[in-house]
Amino acid sequence: MTIPVVLSWSGGKDCSLALYYLKQQPNFEIVYLLTTITETYQRISMHGVRVELLNQQAAALNIPLITVPIPASCTNEEYEDRMRNALEQLKNDGIQTYAFGDIFLSDVRQYRENQLDKLSLKAIFPIWGIDTTYLSKQFLALGFKAILTCVDTQQIDASWVGHEYNQKFLKAIPSEIDPCGEKGEFHTFTFDGPIFSHPLPILKGEKVLRDNRFYYCDLTLA
Repeated sequence: MTIPVVLSWSGGKDCSLALYYLKQQPNFEIVYLLTTITETYQRISMHGVRVELLNQQAAALNIPLITVPIPASCTNEEYEDRMRNALEQLKNDGIQTYAFGDIFLSDVRQYRENQLDKLSLKAIFPIWGIDTTYLSKQFLALGFKAILTCVDTQQIDASWVGHEYNQKFLKAIPSEIDPCGEKGEFHTFTFDGPIFSHPLPILKGEKVLRDNRFYYCDLTLA
């Protein structure tokens, strides 16, 4: 009997790898992707990707999508309230296991586990503890393709936003930058790979600086 799993989904490379790893384990069935959407902008929170692309991504993965709307400048209390409501509804449907694409940030993992524990739910971390240099190379070797949708200009040069996540990028970034961006250096959108039924044709659009720090590249479907 398979265990139904909801995967926390940002649209980026780490959750894509987590999904790939989960699919290799026959005891798990990924029944939903779960994404928070900033209401004001109708985009994936932090990654800045339009909801339309998220929907097309989920369709190409053939996994139903659940979105949790949150306000811009969302407080932690508001975030937890809205997530709790979503999780309680899913729990009523018999879903008790949630997967995350976190790799090594122990405080983030502890937070997730604590929040789920309040509802007697379980967290799993398919790519936890795997070397990020290895993961970055494996992502490309498996045929995944992603683009940088947001960069933190306090950590990485703004010129990289809109650049494809590839060997050129990995070779060029300073050694202190995690190759998977695990410390928030950058965020990505995955548009092709072995878990997709077809690649997503995307176009790069306007680049915008927000909060005098985060540089975003808008993406649309070609």
